Amino acid sequence: MARVEPTPTPVVVLDGGLSTALEQQGADIRGDLWTARLLVDAPERIAAAHRAYFAAGAQVATTASYQASVEGFVAAGCTEAEARRLITRSVTLAQEVRDEFANTGSSPRVAASVGPYGAFLADGSEYRGNYGVPRTRLRDFHRRRLDLLASAQPDLIAVETIPDVVEAEVLVELLDELDVPAWFSYSVRGSTTSAGQPLDAAYAALAGSRAIVFVGVNCSAQHDVLGAIQAAVAATGRPAVAYPNRGGSWDNRAQRWVYGDPIDLDLVETWIAAGAQCVGGCCGTGPADIAALATRVAQLAPPARAIE
Repeated sequence: MARVEPTPTPVVVLDGGLSTALEQQGADIRGDLWTARLLVDAPERIAAAHRAYFAAGAQVATTASYQASVEGFVAAGCTEAEARRLITRSVTLAQEVRDEFANTGSSPRVAASVGPYGAFLADGSEYRGNYGVPRTRLRDFHRRRLDLLASAQPDLIAVETIPDVVEAEVLVELLDELDVPAWFSYSVRGSTTSAGQPLDAAYAALAGSRAIVFVGVNCSAQHDVLGAIQAAVAATGRPAVAYPNRGGSWDNRAQRWVYGDPIDLDLVETWIAAGAQCVGGCCGTGPADIAALATRVAQLAPPARAIE
């Protein structure tokens, strides 16, 4: 009797760091709004970055809303109405570029980025958590922009770089109130979240969510990814999402990453084998890196046509 080979699981190629693609264009993204500032000053640069990632083989564009909030835009001089428009514009801008690639056979998608509360603080606390604010403050902050992002009808919500379980629990409640699928990724250090909580407990906090379809890790060292994927899949039973940094460390004084080596593509194979169904890059990973990643993924498994 002939041996039947199992069909490989389709793998979705994500984009890389939006900030990295913008910096490669020569854009200045320093300041409390980070990449979101270009929604005001130069939205065409954001569109060009999305376009570069799709052309490189990415199947998902992650919006320039990671560090965006009504409060942040107002503090930068916008009216509240302008702030609300800019947050939804982050989604529609990516959708316009997505639609340029709609007939390429890859079914491109838009993921509305939601960063942690610490990103709004712009003081590096997104990498340590424990902000010292009550859950009600976290809930009010996240609810406002989640509602705005969802109103623009992204294909999914990308909750990214969450450093601790307390914020995760608040976000899970809010996501389940929306009718939008989501992925949820922690930032990790070794076998803990960036705030120091065990990963098995951190991912268990996501297990009961109706909205979360992928769980995993981002904005972390690539050598910490495999353990996080294993913990995520074991705790939730869901496929994983993984997009680490290009090594290095965050320089808070200069407000920039000091980058190290590119993602080791041999590691990507182990992530997929462990249950990663969405792979990409975070800070320091540009379009050329995603092109190399997409080529390797195509050799390992058939590309996914869409995130449902």
